[in-house]
Amino acid sequence: MVQRVCVIGGGSSGLTSIKSCLEEGLEPICFESSDDIGGLWRFKENLEAERASIYSSVIINTSKEMMCFSDYPIPAHFPNYMHNSLIMDYFRMYAENYHLTKHIRLQVKPRPDFSQSGQWDVETENRKGEKERHVFDAVMICVGHHCHPNLPLHDFPGIDTFEGQYIHSRDYKTAEDWKGKRVVVIGIGNSGGDIAVELSRVSKQVFLSTRRGAWIMNRVGEHGMPTDMVFNRWIASFLHQQKRFGTCCVCPRLFSQHPTVNDELPNRILSGTVRIKPNIRRLQGTSVEFDDGTVEDNIDLVVFATGYNISFPFLPPHVLALSKNKATLYKYVFPPGLEHPTLAVIGLVQPLGAIMPISELQARWVTRVFKGVTKLPSKDNMLKDIKQKEDSMAKRYVTSQRHTIQVNYIEYMDEIADQVGVRPNLLWLLLTEPGLGLRVLLGPCTPYQYRLRGPGQWDGARQAILTQWDRVAQPLRTRPSEISEHKQRSLPLALTLGAATLALGYYWAMQNHPSLLNDLDPSPLLDKIKPYLAVRW
Repeated sequence: MVQRVCVIGGGSSGLTSIKSCLEEGLEPICFESSDDIGGLWRFKENLEAERASIYSSVIINTSKEMMCFSDYPIPAHFPNYMHNSLIMDYFRMYAENYHLTKHIRLQVKPRPDFSQSGQWDVETENRKGEKERHVFDAVMICVGHHCHPNLPLHDFPGIDTFEGQYIHSRDYKTAEDWKGKRVVVIGIGNSGGDIAVELSRVSKQVFLSTRRGAWIMNRVGEHGMPTDMVFNRWIASFLHQQKRFGTCCVCPRLFSQHPTVNDELPNRILSGTVRIKPNIRRLQGTSVEFDDGTVEDNIDLVVFATGYNISFPFLPPHVLALSKNKATLYKYVFPPGLEHPTLAVIGLVQPLGAIMPISELQARWVTRVFKGVTKLPSKDNMLKDIKQKEDSMAKRYVTSQRHTIQVNYIEYMDEIADQVGVRPNLLWLLLTEPGLGLRVLLGPCTPYQYRLRGPGQWDGARQAILTQWDRVAQPLRTRPSEISEHKQRSLPLALTLGAATLALGYYWAMQNHPSLLNDLDPSPLLDKIKPYLAVRW
């Protein structure tokens, strides 16, 4: 029987894993290799080995109502998109509220190994080099996937002759050192876009190199509302308004790759301070030649925003199989090859949405499996599920290292919620409390709905859903407005009705007049749209 649980990592996934253990009556001990909690979101001036690192200006890409833990709303006065320092403030409040820090040991590195007895022998080493041995019944790995940078120098001929400086985006901290310089940024993901924009404010010229181009999403959506909350309703408007930058490249269809969230990049491209370039053909001296034959001279810096390698160097290879940046995990959580399900990986997904609520729901599921109240299927069935997800991903996404752990936020949350027994009963909600039911049915799919029923039910979940738009609006109300309170409150209702009209109209057209939608090939399009609509069809 599982009782003592080793939690590796004190970031967002580690904190919620500790809390989930405590909720199920388990005894967690969390080992964090650095000197504080926060993981990826704790900015430090100096790099630390095998630890995630961010630049000082980082602002999260998901809004506070979509990223919060399901039973602890972010304070209403916090901005909707938070700077990394405010995210740390929230983590500290969460840890203090649930008394989590007493279960965390800082500056300790663990190395777990599966023992013959079915338990886990864990050797730890502190900053003084002192070692200890522990025995645990289960292990939760919560270190994320932004620790080991992917620096594919072999793909860039002549890099050894380059006379400028090159770094990975993990090494980047501020733009101060590159005033008046000429810079090439490789990669148009979120980090590449952010760094290109920031450097373009001080540098002489920034070139943004991308193989495929990208779809750019803004944080700010309709009527000034957070895109990730409005997005679920105005999908047609979103599809119509998206701008495709980087026309020198073949940009894949929308939803076939992870979009880039950046409010300022389109303006920087239009103003010429950031110039889009195709892939690099070769480097020589201070020159960079691109695949279109153009050459840019006097390049001072190349930033590789080329992602990360999934790696768990503290685990024995036989415990968790890794190949081509893929981890063989049932629902991205459990290794199917272990006789006893006592090892789980938390937060190893890449959603179009926030990771924190996903990690929390995974942890709630895992601790119930550890406790024995929830069972996993057979190994064969787990492998079938893994293969099915791999095939589905291969059909939808372009082949890329970053798309090995991609999930659809709502679809995946519901899938894990089914395992826990906390997926909202929409029919019951609509019959017993239509107002709440409509908000849950039509979104936004905020995390609170997974606390309405079942294990871990929270009495405040209903009120949190009913007041979520008030918390969105509060930091924006800096002075009296001529708009009445009634009109301000009518926006979410209007958005909800708009979503319902769009969804039902599309469904009716498909059923009654499919010829109208032949050019759109409606069935595949609907399959792609469904995960982004907070509607359970």
